[in-house]
Amino acid sequence: MQHSILLEIVILLSISVISVALFRRFHLPPVLAYLLVGVLVGPHSWGWVSDTENTRFLAEFGVVFLMFTVGLEFSFPKLVAMRKEVFGIGAAQVSITTLAVSLIFIAIGESLSAAFIIGGVIALSSTAIVIKQLNEQMEIHSRHGRLSLAILIFQDLAVIPFLIIIPALNVDSNGSVAVELAFAVIKGIFVIGIMLAIGHWLLRPMFQQIAKLHSSELFTLTILLFSVAAAWITDMAGLSLALGAFIAGMMMAESEFKHQVEIDIRPFRDVLLGLFFITIGMLLNLNSLILLLPWVICTVVGIIVLKILIIMAIGHYAGVEKGVTSRTALSLAQGGEFGFALLAIAFNNGILSEELSQIILASVILSMVVSPFIIKHNGYFAKHWFAHSYIRSRIENINTIHQETRAIEDHVIICGYGRIGQNIGRLLKQENTDYVAIDLDPVIVKEAHDAGEHVFYGDSTHRKILEAANILKARVLVISYDDFQAATLIIQQTKMLRPDIPILVRTRDDSHLTELQNAGATEVVPETLEASLTLSTHLLMLLEVPAHKVTKIVKDIRESRYQSLHEFFHGQSSIALSEPDSSRQGLHSYIIPEGAFCIGKQIEDLELEKINVVVTALRHDGICRQKPEPNSVIEAGDVLVFYTNPEGSKQAEAKLLTGK
Repeated sequence: MQHSILLEIVILLSISVISVALFRRFHLPPVLAYLLVGVLVGPHSWGWVSDTENTRFLAEFGVVFLMFTVGLEFSFPKLVAMRKEVFGIGAAQVSITTLAVSLIFIAIGESLSAAFIIGGVIALSSTAIVIKQLNEQMEIHSRHGRLSLAILIFQDLAVIPFLIIIPALNVDSNGSVAVELAFAVIKGIFVIGIMLAIGHWLLRPMFQQIAKLHSSELFTLTILLFSVAAAWITDMAGLSLALGAFIAGMMMAESEFKHQVEIDIRPFRDVLLGLFFITIGMLLNLNSLILLLPWVICTVVGIIVLKILIIMAIGHYAGVEKGVTSRTALSLAQGGEFGFALLAIAFNNGILSEELSQIILASVILSMVVSPFIIKHNGYFAKHWFAHSYIRSRIENINTIHQETRAIEDHVIICGYGRIGQNIGRLLKQENTDYVAIDLDPVIVKEAHDAGEHVFYGDSTHRKILEAANILKARVLVISYDDFQAATLIIQQTKMLRPDIPILVRTRDDSHLTELQNAGATEVVPETLEASLTLSTHLLMLLEVPAHKVTKIVKDIRESRYQSLHEFFHGQSSIALSEPDSSRQGLHSYIIPEGAFCIGKQIEDLELEKINVVVTALRHDGICRQKPEPNSVIEAGDVLVFYTNPEGSKQAEAKLLTGK
């Protein structure tokens, strides 16, 4: 029995690795890979893995940790800033879609409970697919990207009442549905209130004490205990596990440990969520779906068309531009991850029949499969559907920028008018230097423009916007926001228009410093490295180091493109494989043991540079020599310090020990 379970795990992991790798290669969402794995290995297909209650229970913790991370992102200030879009358009979309779908399924003979759940499932969209695709297309900060995000935020919040209500819809319930729902909602509110109160008074002091012990293992263990215990409490109260996890995440969001918690919980979330999607795929019965295929295709088309029409109608009523509304509707015209969670709960509670579950499940999966392709071409469809309105609006925007900036010369173009962009503009104004700022935040643009600033709405990655900002007569272009892909595109467009113009780029760190410089950036200013320089400058001045010497040190570091500041020990912080190689490089030290191959040899004899390893220091008899001579001889007990990535460190160790 144990060997059978172990073999199933090996099969599951093997096929998952291959499938996710293939889907990643073709830039498809991993969730689709996991669903495919479930379909292939499940009991209705190859039958290699059993679909047991224990497997489903374990997989449900994927949703638990997903809801925990959603809770971490639950920010009251963020909701207040986007309240019109979130609680206006977002609430309308979920409510109207749920109602419309419910009425359709009641009309074809389904029960009220089943129709309500199907309506909820179809009302939700895929946060993972939409955000990932819009990010890749650099549209997340566009008007339709912001509106899509606002609606997704409300959809994530709407999951909570669904999680409370669905268990109360059990067909075996003796009381009326209305009484059960009212009782479930009251019980949910009571449990949430108690948990939030306990979390407010207990959570922060407890984690502060844990943090003082400086044990990452204990910190991670406490997070797991906290999130699972919260899920257990709501489960004992007759509510869903995921609801408790969401409340736990919400409590952690108010603490100073939010970001560390998110980093620690991510591996558990991703692995278990993958298992959850696999178990959802296992529910699909391809044999029965052949007979149900016409219904599935009709349902998929119905989901896409209905959601597009509803979102466009709501957008029109709310006064949103047709082109923006249509692109938003196309981006959200699919089912989502939480829909699977609702389906699983409904199926386990016996609310949905086997045949109906198969149709809805297959339809949601297929809508997600075609979704990346629809989102990718959302601009193309919008321009063809509303060509006159769409083009007229863009032309009007470009003409506005052109009319107000055509008389400006020798000015600075600021791409991004957030806090940093505004500070730059303020300093330029003090020096009587004109500037033109471009931003995608309509509130910032309106307030700044009303105040008399040359700030305009637009996407700086578009060539026409840069031309309208009079880039041909500009003196400098500044990219003030941290977005590598957008910055690269802006640099490319700028260099085609003005190859000679200086371009300054702000980044958070030096992860993409080399790539931006190679793309054509004149200067790249990483915040973290500049903070180190500023702090060091103040320190040296306090130590009474001559000002001219401090200035020279800082100048040399900047001219070397911060090379010396790249060399540091990463410590316990792990660098993800997905990060650029430049950000994964760091200092590593190695003590030469007795009998090592390298003893008695010169550093240059080892040819470490061939494996991209640079020796930065050699410690001998307690004396450390920076940048040692290539002919320095290595002895037992010496310490070599070298600069490379984690893989290079292992190769260097093998080279020092064995010469291979």
